[in-house]
Amino acid sequence: MAQKAAAVELDVRGRTVRVTSPDRVVFPARGLTKLDVVEYFVAVGEGILGALLHRPTTLERWPKGVFEGARMSTRQDSSGDAFYQKRLPQGAPDYVETARIAFPSGRTADEVAPTEVAVVAWAANLGTLTFHPWPVVRDDVDRPDQIRIDLDPQPGTDFDDAARVAPHVRELLAEHGLEGVPKTSGGRGIHVFVPIEPEWTFTDARRATIAFGRELERRMPDEVTMRWWKEERGQKIFVDYNQMARDRTIASAYSIRSNPRATVSAPLRWDEVGDVHPDDFDVLTMPQRFAEVGDLFAPLVAHETPRYRLDSLLELADKQERDEGHGDLPYPPEYPKMPGEPKRVQPSKDRDRPR
Repeated sequence: MAQKAAAVELDVRGRTVRVTSPDRVVFPARGLTKLDVVEYFVAVGEGILGALLHRPTTLERWPKGVFEGARMSTRQDSSGDAFYQKRLPQGAPDYVETARIAFPSGRTADEVAPTEVAVVAWAANLGTLTFHPWPVVRDDVDRPDQIRIDLDPQPGTDFDDAARVAPHVRELLAEHGLEGVPKTSGGRGIHVFVPIEPEWTFTDARRATIAFGRELERRMPDEVTMRWWKEERGQKIFVDYNQMARDRTIASAYSIRSNPRATVSAPLRWDEVGDVHPDDFDVLTMPQRFAEVGDLFAPLVAHETPRYRLDSLLELADKQERDEGHGDLPYPPEYPKMPGEPKRVQPSKDRDRPR
């Protein structure tokens, strides 16, 4: 029987972080171990800490690694090999701080709210690959300080299609006095994050994102869709407006994604968007890129400036509702029925839908 490797202690910005089973293989296709994963997060430490700083954060944990056939646990089936941790794990060291958040159900949880790189390394030792921060900070968990535009390729489309839409996102944002930072999702999509003043509720931020997506769809009807139901989207880029609903999160910049290649969510310059591919950025290549270009996501660090206002997008929402008859769109399935929300029924199963 092979002898278990001794734990390794890392000095992470003056804090000792213990890495147990450091030789455990996490990504077999790349030969990457748990120690490799922890050292990756330390190498991009200032970047990922900036993306998570003071934000309530759900941990996506893969304690057995990303092996063939590994699957994520769900609400219906908790027997998977990986899971989302929304509450502070037992046995957390005393330097791990938390933020109390409320779910749409009314229940609350104390989530990890990172304050130093050692917290990220500690979470990585627990098998965390992807960090899912809320678009709020812990001193005001009800008012987002970011809007997040998720360009989600549907079947028949891919990253290149999202990349062709992204410059139009930038152009439309600029028309409303906004500037965002793009990043790869680590998969096929592109995310654009915009820092905003924390003056509006989740409902307001979601409404502004819907207005933005509708205008983008109006301008690019053959490439972009706002249809919530998959059967209606076609081969287009879906602007997932519900990523701005409470308790919906997006993988942070510099997070590792659970695929065989161990790609990471990589911040980009706007002039790079059309020339890169998600596979360009992984656990092995990102540390050197980070050392060369620095933290391109720095404008999104909590409390940094400039931060933008949503007034113009909310005025657009008013106009769409007043002049075009647009109302709210469906919420995620786990949500209680929301005020003003249309019927939450798949169109093909809606008996009252005009045929």
